[in-house]
This record gives sequence, structure tokens and C-alpha cells, in this order.
Amino acid sequence: MSGHDVMSADQIVLDDAEAIARQAADFLLEQALAAKDVFRVALSGGSTPKRLYALMADPDYAARFPWGRVQFFFGDDRFVPADSPDSNRGMVQSILFSRVPAPADAVFPMPDQGDPDAAAWAYEASLKTVYGAEALEAGRPLFDVVFLGLGENGHTASLFPRQPVLEERTRWVAPCVPDDAPHTRLTLTYPAIASSRFVLFLVTGASKAEVYARVRAGDPAEPASHITSEGRIEWLVDAAAAGEVVS
Repeated sequence: MSGHDVMSADQIVLDDAEAIARQAADFLLEQALAAKDVFRVALSGGSTPKRLYALMADPDYAARFPWGRVQFFFGDDRFVPADSPDSNRGMVQSILFSRVPAPADAVFPMPDQGDPDAAAWAYEASLKTVYGAEALEAGRPLFDVVFLGLGENGHTASLFPRQPVLEERTRWVAPCVPDDAPHTRLTLTYPAIASSRFVLFLVTGASKAEVYARVRAGDPAEPASHITSEGRIEWLVDAAAAGEVVS
């Protein structure tokens, strides 16, 4: 059984980003097929998830995936138009949703216009509608799977260092304005991510090795160190990020 926090979570070391994307795709297919009810996934941005979405759009994979009973949400997004190259929504739409039979009403992109705080409340309202309650309940996860990455500054989703969102304990979605990265963001909060059956971190590259080691050690200065799940957390990391020497 994997742990409920980032320190006790299982680590699976794979050769490279391609292997991580395949492992994640296989895991998601297995879990979605086994689900008895609506299956809810929170998607991540980034280069490794981009490969995951391309694999999911492959005709062989797409033919097996139960699109009709899966709902897709976003763990975070930049508050930019969908046609911006910086939009997670736009990236996933072009690589995945434009190529598979996912029902349009099963994809829940984060709002990208108006006031960011109001947009965060609007996305939270959507989550509460599908969840069927105004408060998160233990034993009834909001998400089946949450995909997360890890930034070199220790952020995950858009939970950036030194920002007020790190102290949020009641809202499910909140804005964040990083001081070390462009764009205002919307992000799931710690309690929303914790209401999950599985959290999968996808981490690749030698540039992540140092921060990965700090997070695995529970360094409180790293935002990703504070991720928890009432279910399981697993790390899918390549050899370079794990600090292993590849011969």
C-alpha cells in the first residue's frame, strides 16, 4: 500500500519520460475500466503529461478507453486564453480531446476570462455540483486520479512558493500569482487534491533530481512536500530525476 504523503509514497523508477507516460496511460486505463461509477480525473500540464495525452489519443488506446463515463478536470491552468501556447486547456484539447470521443460535457476546463478569484469560485462550484456536496467528505473522494508534476522551485499544480494559496484550507480552487513565473494561475488547493483515490506524480529529468530529493525528504519549504491523499500517492520518476546513474 502506498503512503498518504509524499515521503511514504511508493517510487517507481522507469527509464525515461516515454516509459513514464506509458505507465501512466496503462494505469489510467486499468483504473477507468475497473470503475463502477463516474470516474473523475484531474489533468496536469507539462511535457511528460503531453506525451501521456498523445498516447491516450492513439486509436488502439482510445478504442479501449471508457470515454462515456470519465470526467476530466484540470489540476491547474494559467489564466490565459485557450489559444495561448501557455494554456493547459488548449494543449490538452489539441493533443487529446480533439481526437477522441470524449463527450463535450465531460471535459471541465478552468475559466480563463474575467476576474481570477471569481473564476476560481466558479470552477469550485462546478466541482461541488459533480461531487454532490458543499464540503469534502472523508471516504468519498472528489477525484479518482490526480496527475501532478514537480517544478524545480518545488511547486506542483500551481501551488507556488511563498504564495497565500499554500495556506488555503477551505477553498477547493484558488488563484495564484507566482513571483518566479509568468501568468496568474488557477489551481486546485491542498484539500481538493487530498480528496483523491490516487495521486500520481510524473517527474522527469536530471534538473528535477535535487528538488525531488528534498520533497521526498519532506522539506517543508517545498510546496510539493505538503501534498497528501486520503488514498494513495505514487511517484513515477525517470532514472535521471531519481538521481540514478544510467550506464
